[in-house]
Amino acid sequence: MHAQPLTSAELDLIDETLLKYGDDHSVLNLAELDGYFTALVSGPAQVDVAQWFPAIWGGQNPEWESMDEAQGFLELCVRHMNTLAAQLASDSQAFKARFDETEHQGQAVTLAEEWCFGYVRGVTIANWPQLPAEQAGQLERISWCAEQDNFELPADLDVDAHQQRVSAIEPAARALHDYWLSQR
Repeated sequence: MHAQPLTSAELDLIDETLLKYGDDHSVLNLAELDGYFTALVSGPAQVDVAQWFPAIWGGQNPEWESMDEAQGFLELCVRHMNTLAAQLASDSQAFKARFDETEHQGQAVTLAEEWCFGYVRGVTIANWPQLPAEQAGQLERISWCAEQDNFELPADLDVDAHQQRVSAIEPAARALHDYWLSQR
C-alpha cells in the first residue's frame, strides 16, 4: 500500500482541481474530500474506484482537459486514501481530520461541517449497513454536524458549545473505523 502523505503543493492541487471541475453535486474542497475518504477507508468493505471516483463529481466524471490531468488527480486521491487507511489502522489516535478554521467575533472556531458532509457522503457511497446503538450514536455525532449550515455563523453562536460538539467528531470517526476493522 502506497501511503506517502501528500505535500502541501499536492493538497493545493487537489483543492484547485475540485474547484475547477466541481458543481453543486460534487465534493468541493479538501475538507469534504478528506471526510469522504475517511468514511470510505473506515467502512465494512472496500469500495471500488469505479464507484467512489465518479461520486466525487456527483456521479459523473468531468470532461478532463487531458488524461494526464485525470490520472494525476486520481493518483493523488489514492495516495491520500492510502495515507488515511494506514494511519487509522496503525495509529488511529494520531488521526487528524482536515477541518477548516475561521474566526468568529474574535474567537477561533473550527468548522467541521464540510468534512462531516463528506463523511456522510462516503457512508452513503459505501452503503454501510445499520449500526449497533453505540456506533449509530458515534455516526450521529458526525452526521449532526453535516446537517448544519454554518457557512455564515450566526451572531449568537455559542462558540464553546460548538467547539465541544466538534471535538467529539474525530473520536467518533476513530471509533467507527475501529469497529468496522474488528468486523472485517
